[in-house]
Amino acid sequence: MLAKNFRNILIVRTDRMGDVVLTTPAIKAIKKAFPMSCISVLVTPATYDLVDGNPYIDKILVDDRGGKHRTFIGFLRLICELYRLRFDLAIIFHTKRRYNLACWMAGIPHRLGFKNNKFGFLLNHPLRDERHLGIKHEAEYCLDVLKALGIEKRDLSVFVPVQKAAQEWVGHWMQENGCRSQEIIAIHPGASDPARWWSVDNFAQLMERLSSRYTLKIVLIGGEAIAPIAQQILSQTRVPSMYLNLTGKTTMAQMVSLLRHTRLLISNDSGPVHVAAGLGTSVISLFLRDMPGVNPKRWSPLGPKGFILKTTSKQGQPPDISVDDVLELTEKIFRRTIQYEIF
Repeated sequence: MLAKNFRNILIVRTDRMGDVVLTTPAIKAIKKAFPMSCISVLVTPATYDLVDGNPYIDKILVDDRGGKHRTFIGFLRLICELYRLRFDLAIIFHTKRRYNLACWMAGIPHRLGFKNNKFGFLLNHPLRDERHLGIKHEAEYCLDVLKALGIEKRDLSVFVPVQKAAQEWVGHWMQENGCRSQEIIAIHPGASDPARWWSVDNFAQLMERLSSRYTLKIVLIGGEAIAPIAQQILSQTRVPSMYLNLTGKTTMAQMVSLLRHTRLLISNDSGPVHVAAGLGTSVISLFLRDMPGVNPKRWSPLGPKGFILKTTSKQGQPPDISVDDVLELTEKIFRRTIQYEIF
């Protein structure tokens, strides 16, 4: 077990939004264990808004690989920035060559994380990496890293900050579009891996049937990469103008604020699921794969309002989650007759 005399701690979490959100229980545990220490978090520009305002973080650093940290010179610039801050402990949750090497070259004396073939030998406090087995939740894996520090916390509650400016933007947007808080169903049809996408036809059918059943506004959300998928979905609906399309039109902070005012998010297994669950919004996450490492056991939304539908199809076969399945679960959620369980 490492000594508990760290004063300047760096947490590295530079992957996608869901990964960052699911690290927040570990961030809280670290700050509680080292209340007098300065806790810095290294993220990407895309996820900055997910940690800005977190009360357990003292400083936010950004690895801007599309800007000042681009190319080898930019990587050296990042190393110099880390070196100047004189960290005495790095906890590396995103175990990539770039960060194992950067923390080593920045002279951080204690480097803790999962050991793999991505320069894991540069960690002097390595843990065996079993995340690919998917036998625990990602948030639990993050907390497991902290056992080397004598931290045994098991609180899995996540924290997602809401920005004031984004709240004001959402307020104006809802007023302009005739929306009211908690009278919105958000649809997120994308994911980082196309293998996790429910079909365009299914989403189009779902939206039509939701609009015929409920007097709620249906809004498509997601980044710029999702915009073409959203257009395909709308083109398969009878009256596309019935639906609001915000794909590629919001910042991360604005999407967060919108999800706070949403009654239900229906999404592929992806980052917005964890954001919404962290905000206390009801979520249906569609798991089109159920394989080790990418299974509901590891990536289900946390909290009493997180629900999942998972395929029972074998690998190579079309997933068998139907529109009727989603509608049935939606009705149950709206009636609030069930608690968190796996279907």
